Amino acid sequence: MYAPRFIVSMIGALLAFAIATYFMTHSLSTTLIQTVICAILIQIGYFVGVLLLAHREARARGNSAGGGNSRIVGLARKVDEPVALPVSPMNSSEPLNR
Repeated sequence: MYAPRFIVSMIGALLAFAIATYFMTHSLSTTLIQTVICAILIQIGYFVGVLLLAHREARARGNSAGGGNSRIVGLARKVDEPVALPVSPMNSSEPLNR
């Protein structure tokens, strides 16, 4: 998840939510409160999404290290052996893609 793209998308979604809420309630205070609650829920969702992606990546690295518990495999490995890390499927130039 690319953070600047997420922030721009979140602001757009919150603006659309605020406009729709205002037209439904005709109250600025209710619109503000509900938009803040919506922003908090979106942030919680983003945080959980990042945690899941990090967990999935750590799990994939652990599975590629020998299929077992990566801590045990790491302890059993000799210090002189090079560690081959898997290549991440993410494109490092994501914001530059057109």
